Parts: sequence; C-alpha cells; structure tokens
Amino acid sequence: MRTAYRVETVRAAEAALMARLPEGALMGRAAAGLAAACCSLLGKGRVYGARVVLLVGSGDNGGDALLAGARLARRGAGVTAVLLGDRAHDGGLAALRAAGGRVVDSAADDPFEPLAAADLVLDGITGIGGRGGLRPAAVPVARAARGSDAVVVAVDLPSGVDADTGEIAGEALRADVTVTFGTYKPALLVDPARSYAGALRLVDIGLGGELPGVPDLEALQHQDVARLLPVPDIGSDKYRRGVLGVVAGSARYPGAAVLTVEGALRGGAGAVRYVGAAADAVIARHPETLVHAGPPGKAGRVQAWVVGPGLGDEPGVAEVLASEVPVLVDADGLRGLDPALVRARSAPTLLTPHAGEAAALLGVARDEVEAGRLAAVRELSERYGATVLLKGSTTLVHGSGGPVRVNPTGTAWLATAGSGDVLSGLAGSLLAAGLRPLDAGSCAAYLHGLAARRVSEERGPVTAGEVAGALGGAWRDVTSGS
Repeated sequence: MRTAYRVETVRAAEAALMARLPEGALMGRAAAGLAAACCSLLGKGRVYGARVVLLVGSGDNGGDALLAGARLARRGAGVTAVLLGDRAHDGGLAALRAAGGRVVDSAADDPFEPLAAADLVLDGITGIGGRGGLRPAAVPVARAARGSDAVVVAVDLPSGVDADTGEIAGEALRADVTVTFGTYKPALLVDPARSYAGALRLVDIGLGGELPGVPDLEALQHQDVARLLPVPDIGSDKYRRGVLGVVAGSARYPGAAVLTVEGALRGGAGAVRYVGAAADAVIARHPETLVHAGPPGKAGRVQAWVVGPGLGDEPGVAEVLASEVPVLVDADGLRGLDPALVRARSAPTLLTPHAGEAAALLGVARDEVEAGRLAAVRELSERYGATVLLKGSTTLVHGSGGPVRVNPTGTAWLATAGSGDVLSGLAGSLLAAGLRPLDAGSCAAYLHGLAARRVSEERGPVTAGEVAGALGGAWRDVTSGS
C-alpha cells in the first residue's frame, strides 16, 4: 500500500530523525538517492559528459539539487546550477563548485543558454512548503525547461503545486519523473498535481519509524485488494454470497439499468433483484436477474441496494434509504439528496458522485471541486455522514475519519457513457457481500480502473459494456498476483 502524509507530519518526522543524526546527514541521504535516480535516467555509461541543469530555489529543495548535482559532476557530468531564489544553500553551492560545477545567477546572467542543450533538468525551485504557484521570475525559466528536450526531474515535488491538497494556484513545472523522499506527499497521488509529477520514485531516507501509523492518504495495491475481495467457499450459495437490489433505469435510460446489473453480476453478486421501468431490457440481456414490479420493499430480501443510475424521476430513492441494509446512491439518486435523510440511517451509505454531482451537493461550482478534490470528498463525507466515492481523473474514497483512499488504476478512456453505472453495480455487489463501504468503494474503483486499462491497451477507446466484460480478468489479475 502506498501512503502519503501532510507537510506538517513530514516536517515533524524529519525533525525527530535529524535530532539523532549528524548535521547534514538527512540531506545527504536525499541527495544520494536523487543522484542515483538521475544516473538511472541518464542510462548506463551516459553520466560522463551528460549536460545537467539544476534549477535552484532558496529552500532545502535547492540544497538537495545542489548536492545531487555535485555527485553527478564528480562522475563527469557537466552541471550548471541556475539560481532562482534570493539565496541558495551554502553547503550545496560549495560542494557543487568543489566538484567542478558551474553556477549561474538568473538575475545577472542568461539562464536560458544552459537549458537549450540540457540532457536532464533537476527542478529544485520550491519544496513541500511552496504555496501559490511559481513566482513570476521563475516562470519563463520553468517554461524553457519544459520546452527543452531534457528529462525534467522534480526534487521531492513539482514546483508550483500544493503538497497537501494537490491544488495548483498559478503556474507549475510539469515533471517527467518525481523523486520524493521518505514518504509520498498527497499532491503526488491526487489530481490536478498528480498529472504534473510524472513517474514516481520513492527514496528511503529512514523516515518510516518517525511517521504515525495512520497516514493522510493511502492507495491500495494488488495484494491489498486481493485480501479484501470476497471468495465463495464450499458452503456458499447465491444468498450467502450476497443479494443486491438494484433500483435503476427508466423508459428514457434503460441501458443504465442493464449496465448496473451487469456490473453487479460481474462483481460476484450471488443474485441481483431488479426493480424499475427497464425490466424487459434487463431480462433480455441478463435472464438470471430476479425482476420485480416494485416497490423495492416488496422485492424480497437483499443484503444491499444500489439506487439512482438512469432513474430519472422514477420513485424508489426514499424507500431504499429507509431500508436497514447498506445503500449505494448514484446519479439521479443524488439529485437534491437531503443530508438529514442520509445521516438518520441506521445502516451504512455509500455516495458515488462525479465532480458535477458533488458540486451540486456542496452548492459550489464544478471547477472548485475539480481543483480541490481532497477538500470536496472530505466535506461531502462529513456533511452526509456517509462514505463518499468521488469519481474523476483521481477517484477518491473517504469515510468518517481515517485516511482518504486514492485509486491508482484507470485510464482517461473511462470518461464514457455508462461506465459509472458499471462501477455502481460492482461496488454494490461488494457491499452485499459484506464489505464495509470504504473497502467496497475502493476495491470496485480499483477493479473498474484495471478492467478499463486492460481493454484500452488492447483496443484503444472503450465502452462501458467492454469494461464490465473485462472485470473478471481484472479480478483474476488481482487475486493471482499477476
């Protein structure tokens, strides 16, 4: 499992570790790991003679870049430091000069000349304490670095992004690779900042023992999901495996019902009871479905409900929320949803909005949700007393308290009609199997994204039906450890 911690926590852990180490030892560890990563990126035998440019700010990030640059210079690289702050780390400057590196002050010299021929650029402009985007003086240099043919490597974090929130207020320098120290920072896992980080490399500097056991963010990996997924045993029958009730679809949107049911069946539900106006379409596609004319309370026993996909103005939301089993609310079921109604439930609730639906629930603009996804998912969870799965380029899942789960799988091709319906059915089936909402939402998002990635790698653009069809293969990949 990948974990991430806020700046305040990281700084406290660093301070505790530095108190037990010789002066400069922690920065030395970071610089050594950074230099090793740069050597790897340049390739075997290509460090000698490589042209490396360090973009150096005033903080410790600049010091890390300078000390790493000194190591590269000692291995024969031509290293130039471009100073962009009002001061620079004295020890780092001395080490670089002693190793034969060159120093350029952007206020007095031409900072663009070394960038034009660079093979690798180290972004050490701002660190984890940076706020508000790049300073105006750094913007043209950052643009020149990004416009060059060099590999851009961010030191700990891309300059211009907010480490705690992943927000970008201004201009930031997009990296090809980010080498981060000690632990991941939230911005490296959450958009919009995540898309600026490139490939991630974590350097162990001995910080693990100083970090608290509960992180601010966590991202499941294959083995984590495999431990959570339900597995039938010899005594299982369709009822013990979990029966999911689905209230979805309408005369206008029958496909939403079909896709939700398919997601549930592919997600391991022992049986699916369908209530709604699209019964004929559901039975035509999935004859194993148990259909009922309604209302939901008369449909028979279920272990969980999904309500809302393609529902339009059809009834059912209030009655499902009045039930005493876990409920997933999506799409049309979220429209005008009363927080008091959800908070009053005795059983768990999982809400699965996209950014537009989340904005409507919060009474803010969609752009505000997109720019501050962490804040949005936390506020929704608190307001509704529910677990919230916020769909999007970074899908986040958060329950009351504890870390936010970040989904690491997926592809931009998932932005297609009906994919959310498949996700709802899949997550609902895991709720019916007994998973708590946080785990059901996290595992469903993981499998859903993995399935879409499998299809897109084979065929390019994907449809929601193809994603549903690939869920079995994704499940097998996770549980087999492949």
